[in-house]
Amino acid sequence: MKSLIPVLIVLLGLLSGCNSNTVKRDPAYAAVRPVPVEQQENFDGAIFDARNNISLFEDYRARRVGDILTVRLEEQTDAEKESETTVSKNNNTSIANPTIFGASPQFSLPSQLPLDNTSNNNLAFGFGSETDFEGEGESEQNNLLSGNISVSVVEVLANGNMIVRGEKVITINQGNEYIRLSGMISPRDIEADNSISSVRIADAQISYVGDGPTQDANVMGWLSRFFASALMPF
Repeated sequence: MKSLIPVLIVLLGLLSGCNSNTVKRDPAYAAVRPVPVEQQENFDGAIFDARNNISLFEDYRARRVGDILTVRLEEQTDAEKESETTVSKNNNTSIANPTIFGASPQFSLPSQLPLDNTSNNNLAFGFGSETDFEGEGESEQNNLLSGNISVSVVEVLANGNMIVRGEKVITINQGNEYIRLSGMISPRDIEADNSISSVRIADAQISYVGDGPTQDANVMGWLSRFFASALMPF
């Protein structure tokens, strides 16, 4: 009994670790900090410094690495597919008893053969086959995702387009909700309030996942997944 106590302690520790509400950030969606401006070492007496200038008469829109941009999630897709197939095939073939030298062959078979009639046989034979197949399939899928997420510019391309990415984590009760987004945007699509619609993002990758006890309860067990997979022959 005493030898089981350490094992129970380890199991309780694992269970408590599974129930912990630890946020699992994805490094691939981490924000990029802007490049620090080099400090001017030699002063030439001028007041203006081009590296630290601030423009007071321009829209605040993301254009540099590290700038923040708001993305409006406006994803909605509807897909429907239906198919029906019917195949039918009948085949009948018969060959009459041939005539050899003016006579039709007639012979008997050994009685040991598992045939209904072993006497007065000839070379005539025939066979037939019939195949019927009918299949029907239907698939329908609807997706809707709305909300806002702020992302940062991680790279400015040669043509002015920008690579953006970001992650939002929302902790509710005992679970976490993760919204991750990455893609390429054009500065011409950024609106005056420094926002852009998600439908204007090229090569967009948007994911909405969660963890915690509620999410775990909604996952099929490994044995059930086996019976529902293509590995199950029945």
